[in-house]
Amino acid sequence: MGGRMQRGFCHGLLDWLSEGSIPMAEPTPQTFENHTRYVTVYHFVSAPIFLLNLIWAVYLLVTGFSAHTVIGALFAVAIVIIFLCARDFALKAQDRVIRLEERLRMRELLPDDLQPRINDFTTNQLVALRFASDAELPDLARAVLVEDITSRKAIKERIQTWRPDYQRV
Repeated sequence: MGGRMQRGFCHGLLDWLSEGSIPMAEPTPQTFENHTRYVTVYHFVSAPIFLLNLIWAVYLLVTGFSAHTVIGALFAVAIVIIFLCARDFALKAQDRVIRLEERLRMRELLPDDLQPRINDFTTNQLVALRFASDAELPDLARAVLVEDITSRKAIKERIQTWRPDYQRV
């Protein structure tokens, strides 16, 4: 009953598919170029299956219109919507946690003149700043506020010393 049961079905299945009996190497150091996360079972197995199901349901609807094919197509659309919303809900919850974590981190690391401005950071700014090292955070946070940088990508591209986040959704 190791860590797999505690991590959830998808992570356990992903571990099983990727690990097998071969020990995993240390994770590749995370950088701006490789920090995007794809979950194999979600992005490359489930997504194509749901998309093919939708295409098939629409094909059946167009070639043989009936109450049965209408219901099948509506159900296929609903499955795709649920699939997309599930990811969105998880990312929104993760962003809320990151926002809290980064505000707490900033309370410890930012100089006194920036302390009153911690709540001025948007969620997008905080999500991007989480990758900045502790030493780099004060100057980068100041630049983000002064220059009004709102793009996650633009902020991440400025990070010199990457602080990895291997627990992303």
